[in-house]
Amino acid sequence: MAAGPFAAFIPLPDRALLAVTGPLRLKFLQSILSNDVAGLAPGEGRRAALMDVKGHLQAFMRVLVDADTVLLEVAGGRRDAVERVLVHYRVAAPVRFLARPDAVLAVVGDEAAAALARAGAEASGLAEEGHVRGRVGGVDVRVVRAGDVPGQGFVLHVPPEAAEAVTSALRAAGAAEIAPAALDALRVEAGRPWYGPDVTEENLLHETGLLGEYHSSSKGCYVGQEVVARLEGRGGHVNKVMRGLRLTAPAAAGDTVTAEGKEVGRVTTAAVSPRFGPVALAYLHRTRSEPGSAVEVAGAPASVVALPFGAP
Repeated sequence: MAAGPFAAFIPLPDRALLAVTGPLRLKFLQSILSNDVAGLAPGEGRRAALMDVKGHLQAFMRVLVDADTVLLEVAGGRRDAVERVLVHYRVAAPVRFLARPDAVLAVVGDEAAAALARAGAEASGLAEEGHVRGRVGGVDVRVVRAGDVPGQGFVLHVPPEAAEAVTSALRAAGAAEIAPAALDALRVEAGRPWYGPDVTEENLLHETGLLGEYHSSSKGCYVGQEVVARLEGRGGHVNKVMRGLRLTAPAAAGDTVTAEGKEVGRVTTAAVSPRFGPVALAYLHRTRSEPGSAVEVAGAPASVVALPFGAP
C-alpha cells in the first residue's frame, strides 16, 4: 500500500446482518447487550457485545437504529449463533428476527469519505456509528461511520446482487481494493482486534482492551453484567490482555510468545506494516504486558507496545 493519503475498500465476508423488529425491540436488546442502546434515535448506532452468564464473549456487533427496525451487524460469522441466543432470551417479548442478505464492505483510509462522496454518497459529517442511506454507483446502500474499522473508516451494507456495481463505482472514485493482509496491517497499527481472528468465546471483555467501546458502566442489568462488575470492582485485573508487538521477523497467527524460556502469550493477528515493519496483536500474560517489555515470538526478539501503534 502506498504511503500518503489513500482510500481503499475490501469485502468483509464474515459479517452479516440481523434485523430486529417489534414494539419492544430496543428494550429487549437493552436487557441483553453490554452497551446502552435504549436511547438511540433513528440514524444512530453503537457497538455492543453479547456475553454468556460467565462473561465469555459470544459476539461483537454494531447496533443500528432505524424508525421501525434495529439492524445488528454481527462480526466473525456469528449471526446465526446470535439469533439463537436472542430467541432463547426472547421468551414472550414481542420481538422478531430476520436475517438480511446484504453484503458488508469496508472503506478505509484518510480519503475514504472523499471517495464515497465522489461515488455519490456524502458521509463526512457522520458521528461514530451513525448511518445514512446513500447511493453508490446508482445502488441504494447503507453507509455507516464504523469505529471498529481502521482510521474510523466506513462500512457499506450492499444488496448482494449489486456488489460489483458498488465496487466498480468505488474504483472509479479513486479507491483501490486491498487484500486481507493489507487490512490486517492497518488493523494492527490501529489496535483494532476483531471478533474471529482476535476475540473468541474464550475471552472476557476486559482482556480485549475494548471495555470502553463495547460496555456502558451506567446501564442496568444485562447478560454477563455480574462478571464485568466483579472485575471492575477488582480494578479490571485479568490474567491476559491484548497488546501490540514490534517484531524483528514476520510472525503468524498462533505463534507462541515467550519470555525467559516460558510461554507468556500467543499471537492472534500478524502483519507487515509499511510504517512499522513486522507487527502483531497478541494476548500476553499481565506480567509481560507492560509496553517496552522484551519477549520472543517464534524465537525472534520482539517488544511490547501500547495500542494503537505510534501512541505517545
